Amino acid sequence: MTSPTSLSDFTATTLSGEGRDLSAYAGDVVLVVNTASKCGFTPQYAGLEELYAAHKDDGFVVLGFPCNQFGGQEPGSEEEIGEFCQLNYGVTFPMFEKVDVNGDDAHPLFTWLKKEKSGLLGGKIKWNFTKFLVGRDGQVIDRYAPTTKPEDLEGDVVSALMAPRD
Repeated sequence: MTSPTSLSDFTATTLSGEGRDLSAYAGDVVLVVNTASKCGFTPQYAGLEELYAAHKDDGFVVLGFPCNQFGGQEPGSEEEIGEFCQLNYGVTFPMFEKVDVNGDDAHPLFTWLKKEKSGLLGGKIKWNFTKFLVGRDGQVIDRYAPTTKPEDLEGDVVSALMAPRD
């Protein structure tokens, strides 16, 4: 098997249990975020939704991946996570089922993202709401700390959207 080379090489399962080939987002600028419902950074859902709403018509999408590896801050079922995100933050961007982002059981997407852009802890994700910006070509542009607010990504998202398509 060849090593993954772009976002399109991965699949994930949505909160509703459907398999989704991430090649569905080929040509889009994508922000991949590991999320949690009971985290100090949870209010970032609102900013992520605003960023998505502002740029979705230009080919931008946020992909949310709930994770319970940091302080048990995502204990709910997929249904509970979906209801929480919708009711509290009006989330309309795609959300996927709960995944591990570190360790032996890490989702292959996060293993690849960490390899492409290691952070302060090298190949590990430090906490919930770590963000990875992926360009239209499916390559990782940058990685952002959990403390980076979604509104602070606006310039980078716009720049990625303006980059020439292959």
